[in-house]
Amino acid sequence: MTATATHTASAPGARTKPPFRADHVGSFLRPKFLLDAREQFRGGVIGAAELRKVEDEAIREIVRYQEGLGLHGITDGEFRRTFFHTDFLTQLSGVETHGGIHVRFHSAKGEVDFEPPVMQVTGKIRHAKAIQRADFEFLKSVTTQTPKVTIPSPTMLHFRGGRAAISGDAYPDLEQFYADVAEAYADELRNLADAGCRYLQLDDTNLAYLCDEKMREGARQRGDDPNELPRRYARLINAAIARRPKDMTVCIHLCRGNFKSAWAAEGGYEPVAEVLFNELGVDGYFLEYDDARSGDFAPLRHVPKGKTVVLGLVSTKVGVLEPKDTLKRRIDEAAKYVPLEQLCLSPQCGFSSTVHGNDIAVASQTAKLELVIETAGEVWGGV
Repeated sequence: MTATATHTASAPGARTKPPFRADHVGSFLRPKFLLDAREQFRGGVIGAAELRKVEDEAIREIVRYQEGLGLHGITDGEFRRTFFHTDFLTQLSGVETHGGIHVRFHSAKGEVDFEPPVMQVTGKIRHAKAIQRADFEFLKSVTTQTPKVTIPSPTMLHFRGGRAAISGDAYPDLEQFYADVAEAYADELRNLADAGCRYLQLDDTNLAYLCDEKMREGARQRGDDPNELPRRYARLINAAIARRPKDMTVCIHLCRGNFKSAWAAEGGYEPVAEVLFNELGVDGYFLEYDDARSGDFAPLRHVPKGKTVVLGLVSTKVGVLEPKDTLKRRIDEAAKYVPLEQLCLSPQCGFSSTVHGNDIAVASQTAKLELVIETAGEVWGGV
């Protein structure tokens, strides 16, 4: 298969259900007026209701932006969040944040030290209230396309702290911890489904971190088996999504870290590929493939029929635009392992997984998304 062969009359065509041929991970660079309002809120100048009004306006704008580009899966840009994970997870009963865990991120400009909040399980995990429903209902009301909800993977409550971050009083048996987390997520998914959500994405750093030997060694030091963890995590995620409606698409995004254009892990998908593609019951995978740290496409040989892989070939970490011919060539390489009809294209991660945003201009963000859409249209005959 050659680059020119992928955009002939025999191309698979657009997809009418998610994930779409041209898709994206979810977060966008925050506009200055939103950042200013968040600062005013932290300083006590405005209240929560006033902040939400500003968030609403920013979300209306980012929805118009996505629709104007021609995207079919629409998010709220994660504009109501500070971090992609803690804002959601701390709304579960039994979860708190304490201090930070030191992580050394790496970027093209050098090392970046960061201490994201550490989740601590201090009591029984319960879904005490709807977490994303109101946000989803607002998003649904302002888009004519498919609204997409992004939430952190349930594995985020275990991997970074391991057993030590989970109360022994609340959970002397870790299996009960996993069962309660799955039930809490199932309740949230049921709530979202009742509101009409049919496109959900789980953002998971941990399965990708388990591709990095340093991270695997860190797991061993915490008392975990890095070969067994992917299977345990697959069972957790499967239990969390088992009762979703049949017409709800659930995808998972694997991320090796995304903070101010820096990453935390590297390594190809081979250590987790067989479990990821054959034991994890999701419908699609958003996979980072923007540079050499993600490895080659050989692990995709494990992808079964009926599942979709969204190739994250376009970097959100640098402003330089990838050549379209290079993207087509790489899609052809991936298609040696997975049929072209099971593939889609997206940026490799969000543009702003935390409120800080990546070191990239809004104009570059737009150019990257336009490149994804144009390439998808030429390769698959539609988006």
